[in-house]
Amino acid sequence: MAQAGTTTVDDAGASERGKLARARFASLMQKQGALAALALVCLFAAVRYDSFLTPENLLNIMRQNTMLGLAALGMTFVILTGGIDLSVGSLLAVAGVIAANLAERGLFVALFAAVAVTTLLGLINGVVIAKARIQPFIVTLAMMIAARGLALAATGEDSVRVGRLAGGFTALGCGVLDFGVFDVPIPIVILLVAFIIGWVVLNHTRFGRHVFALGDNDEAARLMGLNVGRVTLGVYALSGTLAGLAGVILASRLGAGQPVAGVGIELDAIAAVVVGGTLLTGGQGGVGPTLVGVLLLGVILNLFTQEGTISPWWQLVLRGVILLAVVLVQNRLSQRE
Repeated sequence: MAQAGTTTVDDAGASERGKLARARFASLMQKQGALAALALVCLFAAVRYDSFLTPENLLNIMRQNTMLGLAALGMTFVILTGGIDLSVGSLLAVAGVIAANLAERGLFVALFAAVAVTTLLGLINGVVIAKARIQPFIVTLAMMIAARGLALAATGEDSVRVGRLAGGFTALGCGVLDFGVFDVPIPIVILLVAFIIGWVVLNHTRFGRHVFALGDNDEAARLMGLNVGRVTLGVYALSGTLAGLAGVILASRLGAGQPVAGVGIELDAIAAVVVGGTLLTGGQGGVGPTLVGVLLLGVILNLFTQEGTISPWWQLVLRGVILLAVVLVQNRLSQRE
């Protein structure tokens, strides 16, 4: 009888250990699932396409997704607080138009003016959200419409060409830095530096801790004395800054500021953040996972390009299906965790 009781206790202990092991595995996959998916997609692409792992192709993937990466970095901070920013695409267009108009006055003037304006617009988003207590979705949707209209009205719906004397400005988007072994495009360097700074801010500063606290429970954060309004202003201003930087780089690369640039990039940025493992409810995620999400989207698009037989419309369908599958898996793992 005692032996039967001991067996029952042992079985219960084994069951609990099994549940704990599964929970730990689910937690690991929820946090690193995008990285595992990226590794599998890269492995498949490397086996199927000889040109995939060439330095030229890998640098091209990074360069093509620089603007998305910068927008997604700002979106990470916003989503970690439990918010959303639908205006980044329009702010990107505004910055590109301003920078193209001022390009002949020098890179510094064009960059500073464009980023200052988009930072101010992002700050307006934060003020309305924090002070008027209106949902971020509504506020940033209104800003998305208004900023896009501003860009179209200011340009008469035409692209603003960068002048021939703006060589320094053009170098921002088209130039390279020599690292000895190979040349790295300047936009990639900017993207990596931005993510490093973002990681440091999020993980090693008081502001970063407050971002997580606000996303985890805003009411508890207020009761603890956290200045919720200041944090909200900070994340939306940061999102505007990075969207503006992306717009300047895009205008430099294209040689023109286009009022229709960045349409839909806010959705890709949200997708990259969520696929990376950051929860839309806030409080959980990070900068590193977002970079993985950006790279995953970029590699998938590059894979379709390498295939060459898939029409652009079906590429959109497949991208949507893949993203939905990744999010569903992560949601399931999060529930188990």
